[in-house]
Amino acid sequence: MENGTKLRILYLYQHLVQHTDAEHTLSTAELMKILKEEYSLQVSRNTISNDLTMLHDCGLHIEHYESTQNKYYYDGHIYELPELKILVDAISSSKFITQRKSDELIAKLLTLTNTQNAAKLRRHIYVAGRAKSDNENGYYIVDAINTAIDTKRKISFRYTDFDVTKQRYIANDGKPYTVSPYTLIWDGDYYYMRGFCDERQEMRNFRLDRIAEQPSILNQIAVMPPEDYNPADYSKHVFRMYDTDEPITVQLYCHVSVMKYLIDNFGADFDVETVDDEHFKATVSVCASTTFYSWVFGFNSRIKIIEPRQVKARYKELLRHALKEE
Repeated sequence: MENGTKLRILYLYQHLVQHTDAEHTLSTAELMKILKEEYSLQVSRNTISNDLTMLHDCGLHIEHYESTQNKYYYDGHIYELPELKILVDAISSSKFITQRKSDELIAKLLTLTNTQNAAKLRRHIYVAGRAKSDNENGYYIVDAINTAIDTKRKISFRYTDFDVTKQRYIANDGKPYTVSPYTLIWDGDYYYMRGFCDERQEMRNFRLDRIAEQPSILNQIAVMPPEDYNPADYSKHVFRMYDTDEPITVQLYCHVSVMKYLIDNFGADFDVETVDDEHFKATVSVCASTTFYSWVFGFNSRIKIIEPRQVKARYKELLRHALKEE
C-alpha cells in the first residue's frame, strides 16, 4: 500500500471516529469534501468506497447504510459514555494529580469518543472546592518507585514540609532520605509509599506529592520487608471535614508541624496569622461536629480552638464527658 493511500485512510478513520456515530453520519460526498478542504486530497467516490470497505474488513467498526447515497459512521468506541464519565470524575477529584495534569489527561480521554459525547463530558466536568497537588512530578515519581520495587533497589529523594507562611521547604535539614520501597498505596486522594527508611532505621510512610523531585534509583539492593509484612495492615483514615452540619468559621491556634495537615483538608486558601516562628493562627470553615473535635484532639494540643466561644465550650464539654467515670 502506498504512503499516500495509508495517509488518506488514516484521515478518513480519524475523522469518522471523532465526528460520527449512528445518529451522526457522513455521506460519500461529505467525506470527499473533507479530504479535499482539510487535507488537500483529491479522491473519487470509488476510492472512498474502497478505503472504507478496507477499514471495515480490518475490523475497525466502520458501518454504513444506504439511502439516496451511502452514509458512514463509526460504531466501535472502546468506552461507553458512562465509563468515560467515571474516568473523568476520578481524574478531576484526585488530589494527587495537579490541575494542569488533570486537564491534559481529560483532554486525552475525550479523544476516545466522538465530538458529541466529548461535548457532553465537558458539560459534566465540575469539581467544587477540591484542593489539588502542586507537584508536577507526580507521574515520574510513581514510575521511579515502581521501577525500584520491581528491581528491588533503594531510592533516594528529598522530602518537603510547610512553614507557617504555607511555603514548601525541604525537610530533614535538606538531606535526602534513602528508602527501600515496598508498597504504593492509594489512600483516599493521595498516593503513599511504605518502605524501610535507612535514616530512621524503621518502616515509614511517605506521601508522594511531598517528594520534591523524581527519586534516584540507587545501585543498592533494597532491605527486604519482614516475612509477615502485609500492605493491608497499613491503613490511614482520611479525615472528612464536612459532615451533615452547616459549616462555620473557626479560628485555631496551631504549631507549625501541623500546617501540612491543615493544607491537606482545607487547601491553601485559608487565612493565616503568624504568631511566632513556631506558631500561627488559622481561620477555617468547618462543620463543628464530633469528627472535627476528635481531629483536633488527635494533635495532642498542637491545635487549639480559639474562637468562636460556643465551639470552644462544646469541645471542653466533650472532653469532660469523655473523662467522666461511670
